[in-house]
Amino acid sequence: MLQLRWSLLRPLQGVCRNPRRYFAHKNLLELTDRGFFQGIFPDTAAPKIKQLFTSGQQSIYAGFDPTADSLHVGNLLVIMGLLHCQRAGHRPIALVGGATGLIGDPSGRKTERNQLGESIIESNLKAIEQQLTRVFENHEKCLWDNRKNSTPLQPLTIVNNAEWYANLHLIDFIANMGRHFRMGSMLSRSSVQSRLESEDGMSFTEFTYQIFQAYDWLHLLRKHNCCFQMGGSDQTGNLMTGHELISRVERKREVFGMTLPIVTNEEGDKFGKSAGNAVWLDENKTSPFALYQFFLRMPDSEAEKLLKLFTFIPLPEIEQLMQEHEKEPEKRKAQTLLAEDVTLLVHGENGLKQAERVTNALYKGKVDGLAELNYAEIKQTFQGAAVVDLLTEPGMSILQLAMKAKCFPTETLDLLAAQFNSIQLFDLILYFGGQLAAAAKLSFV
Repeated sequence: MLQLRWSLLRPLQGVCRNPRRYFAHKNLLELTDRGFFQGIFPDTAAPKIKQLFTSGQQSIYAGFDPTADSLHVGNLLVIMGLLHCQRAGHRPIALVGGATGLIGDPSGRKTERNQLGESIIESNLKAIEQQLTRVFENHEKCLWDNRKNSTPLQPLTIVNNAEWYANLHLIDFIANMGRHFRMGSMLSRSSVQSRLESEDGMSFTEFTYQIFQAYDWLHLLRKHNCCFQMGGSDQTGNLMTGHELISRVERKREVFGMTLPIVTNEEGDKFGKSAGNAVWLDENKTSPFALYQFFLRMPDSEAEKLLKLFTFIPLPEIEQLMQEHEKEPEKRKAQTLLAEDVTLLVHGENGLKQAERVTNALYKGKVDGLAELNYAEIKQTFQGAAVVDLLTEPGMSILQLAMKAKCFPTETLDLLAAQFNSIQLFDLILYFGGQLAAAAKLSFV
């Protein structure tokens, strides 16, 4: 069955080649079997949540602050949560924090964030909205089977909280909303406690973050009937504050929080920009090849967990795959499938093809595929390598160009000069990868 991966649906789809479809149940709590939810809030609300999910369409939101010009793998799990909501027939809402990004979420941080200017925030917002839209489009095009799902996917709704805060007056907001927050509860949040006990302490600006995230939820409840908020487990305190606000302001309404595990490596470090090891969803910051390799190189001990979190493959098939993987771990079947699905989701079919071409060239000796990469793809793939602009001269050989670009320390490659041409030049990438971009920048036209 697993061998049918590329051949089963490709002729019928005509666009993407991944036949794996995880048919989610309307009760999203069943994702707990995949290790997807770390907790729910209130913790006794499972029966009520199940009843709501199975009785009709619900709205679920997750927030993304524009603290960088790209989302990263840590954010991808939250996006997966919204995609599972969409697959189950519910309505996903992505909130981008044009207002809260100016404040900075203290959750999971040891120090205060650097304040960003409004122009940077606006630029980051635009980039993040484009990334979210692209991932949802890739999902529908490549990972959703319309032939077996007659009901169309609910479109992603993207909202910016700067839109409603722009019309709020400070005094009115404090007078009307501030009275519903309790200092004791706010001070008890772990994100607050850890910062108060630190050497630098916590600013009032950061302390107010939970107030604004709580009001965001209230606004979405009133305008979009959004009873569910989803976020990483480090957001538990913010979710609880929102729940408490709504329980006081909208006494007849019930809302629920769902927290996801924080993605970490073997050492327990999370994959986020704050940790300094972010793997970005922007192809100009982390190329499709680098993203593919990131998941391909995951240790065996992490493969099954990540397949459950970052793919839509049904659990029985994951179990079968892991049994095959254990028989021949050196083939890295589990990691390969994981890398393919994530790259397909983030960068689409073309991004996956690019990643596979480079992988086959660098690690499997199939270097002809590199000749299919354009200049932009080569720069993305080999970020950090030197790039040299050269003016060619009539009669100059490829070897002379390579030497002028200082690809090689000496001209000891004279014996290979006769073999050089625009394709064979890429063979040298296998041995001089650090200088790839310099060599690839050469124009042969």
